[in-house]
Amino acid sequence: MMSITTILVASAILTFLMLGTGSFFRNQAWAPGGIARAIGNRDNLPPPLPIAGRADRAAQNMLENLAIFTALAAAVHFAGKDNAQAQFGANVFFWMRVAYWPAYLTGIAYARTVVWVVSIAGLAMMAAAVWW
Repeated sequence: MMSITTILVASAILTFLMLGTGSFFRNQAWAPGGIARAIGNRDNLPPPLPIAGRADRAAQNMLENLAIFTALAAAVHFAGKDNAQAQFGANVFFWMRVAYWPAYLTGIAYARTVVWVVSIAGLAMMAAAVWW
């Protein structure tokens, strides 16, 4: 089981990869002129593909959840409650977020929702560790 600090760093890396993937799909970096669009001002983007929207929404959702996870990781640390429950919750959060990304990109709606709910349960475990 990874430590909460390790998961915090891994979650930051995952978020960066998700944001980069969203940009890659939105700029259509594989297409002619795609690299120029990606390093330019992105003034004349082609119409977005559906996967570009999904990648952007998945990355935005990760940013929102990363803020909550970071706050809970700090609360666990400062309360001195870095126990097995908090670590298990953090691990559940991270691995469900890893599963969430491809589920969202491929458009598996129900699986994506279930994975998201389980990741939130991981956050709830961390919050509960601070209180009990």
